[in-house]
Amino acid sequence: MVRVRFAPSPTGALHIGGARTALFNWLFARHLNGKFILRIEDTDRERSTLEANKAIFHGLEWLGIDWDEGPNTGGPFGPYYQTERLALHQKYAQQLVDEGKAYYCFCTAEELAQRRKEAEARKEAPRYDGTCRKRSAEELKAKLAAGTPYVIRFRLPPVGETAVDDLVRGRVVFQNEVLDDFVILKSDGFPTYNFACVVDDHLMEISHVIRGDDHLSNTPRQILLYQAFGWALPKFAHLPMILGRDKARLSKRHGATSVIEYNGLGYLPEAMINYIARLGWGHGDQEVFSRQELIEFFSLDGVTKNPAVFDMEKLKWLNGQYIRKLLPERLFDLCEPLLIDAYGRHDLAYMKKVVAVFQDRLVLIPEIVGLSAYFFKDDFEYDPKAAEKHFKTANAKVILTTLKDRLAALEPFAKEKIEPVFKTLAEEMKLKLGAVIHPCRLALSGRAETPPMYDVVAILGKEKVGARLDKAIAAL
Repeated sequence: MVRVRFAPSPTGALHIGGARTALFNWLFARHLNGKFILRIEDTDRERSTLEANKAIFHGLEWLGIDWDEGPNTGGPFGPYYQTERLALHQKYAQQLVDEGKAYYCFCTAEELAQRRKEAEARKEAPRYDGTCRKRSAEELKAKLAAGTPYVIRFRLPPVGETAVDDLVRGRVVFQNEVLDDFVILKSDGFPTYNFACVVDDHLMEISHVIRGDDHLSNTPRQILLYQAFGWALPKFAHLPMILGRDKARLSKRHGATSVIEYNGLGYLPEAMINYIARLGWGHGDQEVFSRQELIEFFSLDGVTKNPAVFDMEKLKWLNGQYIRKLLPERLFDLCEPLLIDAYGRHDLAYMKKVVAVFQDRLVLIPEIVGLSAYFFKDDFEYDPKAAEKHFKTANAKVILTTLKDRLAALEPFAKEKIEPVFKTLAEEMKLKLGAVIHPCRLALSGRAETPPMYDVVAILGKEKVGARLDKAIAAL
């Protein structure tokens, strides 16, 4: 069975890169009817926080990425918090020591820092020099008996090469001589990332390790650990890095990078899922995918080796496409609290009409507040450029006065009755329809652009329309 995992460290919120790793693993599992496991790698005790842990859950849940095994779900391969697996890590580290494949290292931090400094002075790459690898059995026994603090280091093969047959990048070969005897268990008894990752992936029967390519350099060390234990290797797939539009590595300066921040900015989770899926993966020329299509089409064959570019403008465009598809009820549920906060409570049916008329114009949900202001406030000013163009014509006053009188006489005050008023007036005055609509639009909204004029008139209602036309006429 295909078993994949997302294994975040709870040291901060779920960011775009982590969300993509989670999504690609989730899509891979769902496409192949496999299992998606969430494992929290919380062994960095200084930086791991409960708040960050909750933020990861929140981000995944908002995106709709559910897990088959993991925290709050359970499963047959738990526990799913790494700190609750320490006994397992320590057991397997000791096994490597007992088999002569790892050893105790008593070198102090100060000694290691001095050796690094000396290596740099010789213009050599800093790496562990193997001091404790060469200790005699008597010396080792004495230090252990004296309670000298130690770490456990992996006994790396000093020559040869380690190849990674990557499902995205192809075959990547590393020379063992550029690696060193890396630490697998720290002096506090906690495992290092590379070691815990291997032990947990093996015990959880992970079949594919799909992660960012910043982990590619870790992979030869992990492969050597698998080989030392005699365990079968999972298949590796390293995803391309994500860059900003300036081709620098994605960071906060490129925009919000915490996934949940996008919720507050007015992005829809389905738009985010669609956009994140396209960061380094594609299916022909298709841009907009339903969740089911993503599951149906996803494969690692569609993942590119080239860096992906995070483009906020494209994300906004995609979000707009999803807003167009929303059911009116859901769009209103998203917009209502923002409108109430900005303008107080109004008649529910009125607010629903206002939201509906902007559905084809919204790119981000919070834009509803600014776009719809004139539906809730009467004390707006007229756009100066529009006023110069549409209020200072020879016919402006006649147009607005005639519209006011004819609209006031309409019964019922409905869109199908409103439209003929404008068209008839344009014909009578031998004007283009726009010459009638533009000054009215400005009078009713203060703006040069609004949703369709007949909708605006109908929603505002007879009383507000009359009052605003009166105000504009008085200003001419």
